[in-house]
Amino acid sequence: MSSPSATPETRLTPELAEQFARIALGHVTQEYPQKLDHVLTCDADAVPPRELHPLFHGSFDWHSCVHGFWLLARTLRLYPDMPAAADIHALFDARFTPAMVHAEVAYLARPSARGFERPYGWAWLLKLQAELSEHEHHRWAAALRPLAEAFADRFRDYLPKATYPVRAGVHSNTAFALRLACDYAETCGDKALGALLADKALGWYGGDADCQAWEPSGDDFLSSALIEAECMRRLMPHEAFGPWFARFLPRVAERQPATLFTPATVSDRTDGKIAHLDGVNLSRAWCWRGIAGALAQGPARTAALEAAETHLAASLAHVAGDYMGEHWLASFALLALHG
Repeated sequence: MSSPSATPETRLTPELAEQFARIALGHVTQEYPQKLDHVLTCDADAVPPRELHPLFHGSFDWHSCVHGFWLLARTLRLYPDMPAAADIHALFDARFTPAMVHAEVAYLARPSARGFERPYGWAWLLKLQAELSEHEHHRWAAALRPLAEAFADRFRDYLPKATYPVRAGVHSNTAFALRLACDYAETCGDKALGALLADKALGWYGGDADCQAWEPSGDDFLSSALIEAECMRRLMPHEAFGPWFARFLPRVAERQPATLFTPATVSDRTDGKIAHLDGVNLSRAWCWRGIAGALAQGPARTAALEAAETHLAASLAHVAGDYMGEHWLASFALLALHG
């Protein structure tokens, strides 16, 4: 699979959507190599990934498989006549069945799975359910609903006990999880969960100001600063976000802190951790575009839009080429282009 090329307008086109879909189709059913989030309690727990997770055992790890399916669902909804559509339909019909979903729900019931994929995988599963709920093919969303409800329940149980946020630029980041989960709460009509997410975001981040943005770290794939801002944009009332953002990043119009306007350098795309830095660039582009949409016309909005383009140009052409990035980066590229 050749790497997609950035276009001058850096927008999602049918051709780019097809490329992304073919990348995802190439790995969501690929069982190995596999990095499991799995606690062994006895010899009987040492079984192949496909037995632990009949639905989501591809793409190197569970969460990447989930958002690979999200990518396929999103591109199919946007371009239902795309060449890959028949393959996506066949895959979804085979995978989104009550039996496979039941097996995934049963895995969560294990006492040893209490912390399974918290909170990153939880959020991506809910994002997938939200996307499937937008499709005409409601049988897929109906099949996955018990698993989505199980993860929504996990958020309801966990968030009241989570005294502190996690600000790391990796899977444990809580702002990213709240941001994706709110799409599910809104799309699927879970107002109570939406209120809980908003209350937690305000409690965790509402008082933050003058962010110094000491990032990125060497294996980040998220901007801890910008994903917090994007989370608040999504969960705060529109009229409240502008004043909060002006306190949080008060020098955006001057393109400061400079690190947020400077794409990360990726020195070795065959190294799984270093390849995360392409994700920093793509996720920053997603955040900057979302933030810009909430800002009034002016220097800060212009700076945000230009930063989004700069970060996209740095990494959009690298979503394929080596499996360490290829098994997940296209999903982040799609977020940036059509989040």
